[in-house]
Amino acid sequence: MPAAVLDKFNGNARRHAAFVAFILASALVFWKTLSTLVEYSLHNDSSSHIILIPLVAFSLLYIERKRVFSITGTSIGSGIGLALGGVILYWLVNRKFLSLDGNESLSLETFSIILVWIGGFIICYGLVALRAAAFPLLFLLLMIPLPDRILDRAIHALQEGSTEFAYFIFQAVGTPVLRQGFLLSVPGVTVEVAKECSSIRSSIALFITCLLAAHLYLRTPWKMALFALLALPLAVLKNGIRIVTLTLLSIHVDPSFLTGNLHHKGGFVFFLLALLILWPVLLLLEKSENPRKAMGPAACASQEPSSD
Repeated sequence: MPAAVLDKFNGNARRHAAFVAFILASALVFWKTLSTLVEYSLHNDSSSHIILIPLVAFSLLYIERKRVFSITGTSIGSGIGLALGGVILYWLVNRKFLSLDGNESLSLETFSIILVWIGGFIICYGLVALRAAAFPLLFLLLMIPLPDRILDRAIHALQEGSTEFAYFIFQAVGTPVLRQGFLLSVPGVTVEVAKECSSIRSSIALFITCLLAAHLYLRTPWKMALFALLALPLAVLKNGIRIVTLTLLSIHVDPSFLTGNLHHKGGFVFFLLALLILWPVLLLLEKSENPRKAMGPAACASQEPSSD
């Protein structure tokens, strides 16, 4: 093995060890918030994805390690500055200096921890590696619980959109329907698109899935953004299909479909339906990629390490 390659390998091994030690030490320092975050994730459907986000982010760093860590350096000033900013924000929130409601404290504390982690990454690997690792590191932002006010608005928008799509589908299949707010009345039954029926959990899961697929299979920024954003209208569409399907099954097959397992645990079926709709779109966008762009950012990475 050439000496230069061996030196680079040993250097990165030391950087990896330092970064892992930094993450573990910060996890101990912020243990109270992280344990609260895990508990919050386990008891809130809208945040059940949170505990998986760090695992996915760090897995992406490992999978893309040859590209991300091809050029490493040190950027101590920038890294310490960002990490210190995260610590100050955490201290302000923890000491109740900011006027916050609901889960906003947890959201800001989580954001501050992510700043500290990214600051540690910059210290260990430099700014060039930071640019190469932009997606996995920014992906960590999905750990942040949506503030209650934003979450309520998102759920309300899903309710409205799902009701509208369901109303349209009922009309399209020739089923008489009357809409009053979130109530849909068809012959024999009236259903309400309640908050619990907004499908916020599967909608977030669909968005995250599209985001990951766009990162792994696409290279053109506008195509990546387009595919990720397609998850939003499709989330509403598949929920509308779910409402209509369950309602028609309850009318024509068995009334228990509105209260049975397909209603409470069948969201995964309609999630797969959404993925089947998105699959040909992803293939079309991938085939339309410019071969040169498909080489990825590693092909045009800067040749100089960053240092302060």
